[in-house]
Amino acid sequence: MPQDSITRLGRPRWTTRAAVLLPSPSATPFTFWYLALLLATTLVQRMVGETVSAKLLAMASTDAHNLWHRPILSLISSALWIEDSGWLVYVLIFALAVAPLERRVGAGWTFAVFASGHVLATLATELPVMWALTHGWLPHADSRWLDIGVSYGFFATAGAMAPVLERRLRLWAVLAIEVTIAVIYVTDDPGSLLSIVTVAGHAIAAHIGMLGWQPWLRRRGLVGTLRLPRRSEAPIEDPVPAAAPLADSVAP
Repeated sequence: MPQDSITRLGRPRWTTRAAVLLPSPSATPFTFWYLALLLATTLVQRMVGETVSAKLLAMASTDAHNLWHRPILSLISSALWIEDSGWLVYVLIFALAVAPLERRVGAGWTFAVFASGHVLATLATELPVMWALTHGWLPHADSRWLDIGVSYGFFATAGAMAPVLERRLRLWAVLAIEVTIAVIYVTDDPGSLLSIVTVAGHAIAAHIGMLGWQPWLRRRGLVGTLRLPRRSEAPIEDPVPAAAPLADSVAP
């Protein structure tokens, strides 16, 4: 059998390896069904039109007005909507951060990590805004800005994955998270109060995952367990024996 045929039999195609990482209803039910729910709400936005969609998002927003009048409902509903053009992006980032954590801790605990980032980061950033509004330090318009999405929950989950990585990867993962937060801020009207509140929420959520959940991950023996294989540990992928050395390469 030709060598390239043997190699193809012994090593899965890159498409097969990528498919294994994608969320599935059996291996990662929280990630899979949450993405399905976000797809459903994204389709709703497109079907109802811009005017109705804007009203739905305004009702779901975790702005100061909604948190004051219906805090529980707004905290839940704000995590069910994303921008109508970003669903495929979330499939990728959920596959990179949320699904790997779920494979290690299960759907229930992944939901707990995600919810802790979403709820605590929202309250930590919006309660000061509410306090400033009640004292007249901010204009009334700042009580009704649009604040929806899953980014706080995602950053908490991504932060919780950092301690799971082995030491040589952990610093790079933390750096990637911090740089991503900074890039989002710089590219999203950095002079506005909403952008400042959002970047603070992203940073708080990420550190809730990194630091707040690290003791729990350590007790479960998960810290540093995700390792990249060393070259010496890599399985032999080519079953064809090496050819004998040529006569002129053998020392006399």
